[in-house]
Amino acid sequence: MNRPEIEPNFAGIMLRRAELNPERTALIFEGETLLYGEFADRVKRQATLLREAGVCVGDRVGYLGFNHPALLETIFAAQALGAVFVPLNFRLTAEELTFIINDAGVHSLFVDDELQPVIGPARDKLCCHQFFSSESEAEGWRYLATERAAASPIAGAVSVDMHDLAVIMYTSGTTGLPKGAMLTHGNLLWNNINATMAFGGGREDVILTAAPLFHIGGLNVMTLHSFHVGSTLVLLRNFDPALVLENFERYRVTHMFGAPAMFLFMSQQPQFADTDLSSIKTIICGAAPVPESLIELWGARGVSFCQGYGLTETAPFSAFLTPEWAVSKLGSAGQPPIFSDTRIVNTENQPVACGERGEICLRGPNIMKGYWNRPDATAAAIDSEGWFHSGDIGYVDEDGFLFICDRLKDMVISGGENVYPAEVEGALYKHEAIAEVAVIGMPDEKWGEAVTAIVALNEGCTLTIEELREFAGAHLARYKLPLRLELVDALPRNPAGKVLKFVLKEQMAD
Repeated sequence: MNRPEIEPNFAGIMLRRAELNPERTALIFEGETLLYGEFADRVKRQATLLREAGVCVGDRVGYLGFNHPALLETIFAAQALGAVFVPLNFRLTAEELTFIINDAGVHSLFVDDELQPVIGPARDKLCCHQFFSSESEAEGWRYLATERAAASPIAGAVSVDMHDLAVIMYTSGTTGLPKGAMLTHGNLLWNNINATMAFGGGREDVILTAAPLFHIGGLNVMTLHSFHVGSTLVLLRNFDPALVLENFERYRVTHMFGAPAMFLFMSQQPQFADTDLSSIKTIICGAAPVPESLIELWGARGVSFCQGYGLTETAPFSAFLTPEWAVSKLGSAGQPPIFSDTRIVNTENQPVACGERGEICLRGPNIMKGYWNRPDATAAAIDSEGWFHSGDIGYVDEDGFLFICDRLKDMVISGGENVYPAEVEGALYKHEAIAEVAVIGMPDEKWGEAVTAIVALNEGCTLTIEELREFAGAHLARYKLPLRLELVDALPRNPAGKVLKFVLKEQMAD
């Protein structure tokens, strides 16, 4: 007997959702509301536009711009044709973008008006065949809205295999050249199956996305998932902490994903204490270790503030702390999803005992296919047993809950002792004068590396190294205490909210 196969085309699943629920609200953006039927029609017309522009199965379609419905329409339109979507970091320079666009071999490129002056001068150096303006008429650019309106909608999405590429997402590139993680239709689908089984999700949910969609957390923790479930997505062009709080009340938001810094900045807004948060079911925080003080702060407002863990290469869902464990396992990244596995290994790639720290390795159908054009990097990251080596340090407790300690490369070795900056940062965040803190290791003749705290203070506060060490001494072993204190106005971060520690090291070295 022939058994029907699952059609994994990510765009096809969204189009099927639109067939079933065309009248439901799919997307709210800057006062504009799109129903599922309307959104699907835009996607199908844009797919025709891409096909007429010469985009074929396997071709790469790039998007450079801020959060916007056009970005989501482009990813689904590309995938409907069997093409591959390449989201681009809008904070990069023309030189950096040129490398990524040419490395990916982007066929057609969509660009926001505001970003055209950045990439425009480099157009002659790009491999692209077609250039589209995503928001308005611009000289020398094909205008998306006009051409899409004139196009006929495609009948439906092409059939794909689980292992066919859906997205090439370039890693942050905080050191060296960025690498393109190849995510398949199966990776995206299984990520969302894992997510659904972990924290649920229904058509009555309202998801708010303010994290950048070129980042895997912004795109695929909740955003794409909402289009499969049939819930409503409230999309913000950029992260604005005051505007997020306002939208919580206006749209009765139930879920949001963000980096720790985003929720820290929201909690520092004057209106935070009075904002109605009663509609919030779950806040998911990832992209960096989460200070326990931040979890406690939101918990005091009655919000289930749960830490998740994942990477671009894992699509990204690798661990999640469900709400019932939020208090008893405070600070944990949670348990692995149903269809994925986690293990901790030593430098010889051998599993370690419970409670022992080592490198976090991950395996499952959500693990990337590899790095685009980088077989050497792929072989270094994914071992012969299929385990992806994350480069993160952590441990698993006796109940199977994962705790993230730090990045392997960020570890400070002071006087022969391993010091994990995230642990020190978590303790220092409890100081009432500290608004932001990052801990790095700086060369030291006596200790090898000196534990160095880079601190941004709350307004009107002062702090000395002696005061900081005295405070931290109640929470940390003596060898973990900062030897140096540097005060700054703000910490440098990438668009995903991660502190750029290599920038801090360069600044401190200068």
